[in-house]
Amino acid sequence: MPDSFAGFDIVEIRFKGGRKEFFRNADRLPLVTGDAVVVEATGSGWHLGHVSLKGELVRLQMRKKKVPTDSKDIRTILRVATPDDEERWQAVRDLENGTMFRARAMVGELRLRMKLSDVEYQADRTKALFFYSAEDRVDFRELIRRLADEFRVRVEMRQISLRQEAGRIGGIGICGRELCCSTWLTDFKTVSTTAARYQNLSLNPQKLAGQCGRLKCCLNYELDAYLDALKDIPQVQRPLQTTKGEAFLQKTDIFRRRMWFAIKGDNNWVMLEAARVRELLEMNKRGEKIESLLPPREEVPEPEVSAIVEGSLDRLDDQIRTSSKRSKRKKGKPDGAPRSPRPPPGAP
Repeated sequence: MPDSFAGFDIVEIRFKGGRKEFFRNADRLPLVTGDAVVVEATGSGWHLGHVSLKGELVRLQMRKKKVPTDSKDIRTILRVATPDDEERWQAVRDLENGTMFRARAMVGELRLRMKLSDVEYQADRTKALFFYSAEDRVDFRELIRRLADEFRVRVEMRQISLRQEAGRIGGIGICGRELCCSTWLTDFKTVSTTAARYQNLSLNPQKLAGQCGRLKCCLNYELDAYLDALKDIPQVQRPLQTTKGEAFLQKTDIFRRRMWFAIKGDNNWVMLEAARVRELLEMNKRGEKIESLLPPREEVPEPEVSAIVEGSLDRLDDQIRTSSKRSKRKKGKPDGAPRSPRPPPGAP
């Protein structure tokens, strides 16, 4: 890189539970992705995180999340974490499970309709962030007093959605891989049942719901491909009118452009191409009733048989007889047996 080149001075830092924030590298520290750094915490104190992104990619990420580069809310990186900083941070993290279980017991005692999902201590152990989910508004002022008196820290409550809760807890999805929300997915887009309808999925809430209890985020991944393929599939709003009765649509193979119909009272399904279904719909629009769902078969001309047959079948019979006689002769005489001398010509 040229000496005059100045890299982007904002770095993306990752904290517990996949939470990511932007910090300014004012001292131009030589950072590498994965390095542990000490950053300025909200309010007062310091916290420890790991570098997840640096360089011009951070500028693109900020533009995607609509965060201005000159924002005053962007805090600074203090220093590269030392082994003592990492030991203090690890000791604080060991306290989080016990704090969460004790806080859940307090929630049960106060009979609050909320669910504590995770606790995150600040690295200097001056502040604790409690993540919870609730359907309605909750008055947790008494809970904050009890938590502050027992753990001697500043308490901050932060409400998260059920999808964010599943991302913080983590787990294995039905696909056998780790949950997308806990690995790479940060923006949770709305998922509706129309996405399942376009993909011809059964509207079973137990199969369509993820571990968060909401519709799976992966229903949106292939939705665009299905919408493009559906452009070539005719829309069948009403059953096809045939001379044998009404033919109802039973199944559609979107990518192969095939549709199955069954006449009312008949259990046999008829497979039709999408182009054929378009023709039948046009016939119904003109008021014509369809005699047969299948297209008319084209008569294939029978092949001409030549009257002249080359060769004779008798030749084949003669060849088979001669070969069988030779094999019998070989079987009758053992190997190495003396051959009888041939009589001279003219002998009786």
